[in-house]
Amino acid sequence: MLRGFNILLGPALFLFFYFYIGPFDGMSNESFAIFCSVIWIATWWINEAVPIPITSLLPLVLFPLTGGLDLSSTSSAYGNKIIFFYMAGFFLAIAMEKWNLHQRIALLIIYFVGTNKKRMVLGFMLATAILSMFLSNTSTSIMMLPIGIAIASQVSLRKNLSNSNFGKVLMLGIAYSASIGGFATLFGTPPNLILQSNVEQFFNYKIDWDEWFAMAFPLSISLLLICWIYLTNFSYDISSSSKINNNIIKEKLKKLGEIKHEEVIVLSIFFLFIISLIFKKGIEKYLIFIDDTIIAIFYAILLFIFKSKDKKQKIITWEDSVKLPWGIILLFGGGLSVAAAMQESGLALWFGEKAYLLNDLSVIFIILLIVLAVNFLTEITSNLATVSMILPILATVSISLGINPLIIMISATIAASCAFMLPVATPPNAVVFGSGYLKIKDMIRTGLLMNFISIIIVSIYICFVLPEIWDLESIVLMESLN
Repeated sequence: MLRGFNILLGPALFLFFYFYIGPFDGMSNESFAIFCSVIWIATWWINEAVPIPITSLLPLVLFPLTGGLDLSSTSSAYGNKIIFFYMAGFFLAIAMEKWNLHQRIALLIIYFVGTNKKRMVLGFMLATAILSMFLSNTSTSIMMLPIGIAIASQVSLRKNLSNSNFGKVLMLGIAYSASIGGFATLFGTPPNLILQSNVEQFFNYKIDWDEWFAMAFPLSISLLLICWIYLTNFSYDISSSSKINNNIIKEKLKKLGEIKHEEVIVLSIFFLFIISLIFKKGIEKYLIFIDDTIIAIFYAILLFIFKSKDKKQKIITWEDSVKLPWGIILLFGGGLSVAAAMQESGLALWFGEKAYLLNDLSVIFIILLIVLAVNFLTEITSNLATVSMILPILATVSISLGINPLIIMISATIAASCAFMLPVATPPNAVVFGSGYLKIKDMIRTGLLMNFISIIIVSIYICFVLPEIWDLESIVLMESLN
């Protein structure tokens, strides 16, 4: 019954606004058509009446039929270069997982941190965050979960897993660090790439990989350490837990054996990939048209060329590509088509003109409101869907308010990765919730305060530290006004 209501709610709202409300003051017919279409899309994204990737195909139907945006322009968003950058990065992740390189990296970090309970939690969080910077935060949390369960079950011999404080802390640490580590790099989490595409589309400004890392990494590490202190000292008392035996980690490392030929190849390609992104500006002197996507695709192709030690198979094969997150790729396309439609139809500009209501507010308060709204909206819907809906609006609102667009848009994007309260908020939250150590009330109790901590830290960092790291004097704002 409820599912049927959720399915009908989207088209019902669309029909009501389209046929009975009519264009609002100052709206063109095209922008109103996109407005009504986005209401339907957003409704299904939020209530998940149908799978989110399928909802992401709606622009291909609604935008052309309503006259909001032609089919060629709508469909071109699904082939955006950002999507291919993400696909290439995921091929690297597939190779790491196939040859267990990611597990070796995680176990080594945990082993060297030590067996003190608080330090063990820190080791898990560091390993998860570092892997999540370069792999999908979903696959990272799935990979870390069995290792965490093995350690937690040794510390707490209780039959009722939900009574294990150490287990709760460790599971939450894995989930939170996967999300926090993800926003440190451009391809660490999909919302970052949606931001990059929107900034380039609206303002013709390219956010480079090294530029983003220099800005986001300090915030990621700071928030990670604060999260660790909060979890191990203020959330649950883990002092009464029994001592951790490091033998489990040793046994798992021993089982992996010495580093394999295939792992060396994947690790070499991975490091060359990162180095190429960092030194792209130097490479541009010799290859003028080099781009992050070109670099990523080149190294992804290498994975299909090099062979395993026994020469019987390639490092990855086309059959391995079935692991690509095709649902997220469709969601990328849907989000980018929404952004293109809002810009070309004038809908984003219409929203920007209504921003005069915020003119009297200070910048820090505006950022705080945006971070707060995005943070809690992400608790009930996909963070990728959230930023896809809100970034085109913020792009024009920032101009109307006379605020540099990067400040507003980055704050919203990072806030979308900081939802810690509900299992449905992020894939890592859902993964650890299935471990048996956590109840809904545990996640709400711990995550609510962590949400507010992240809201304050992100807002202060973006408002006061970001301008010191990036030269935001006028580049984006001037180009957007011309």
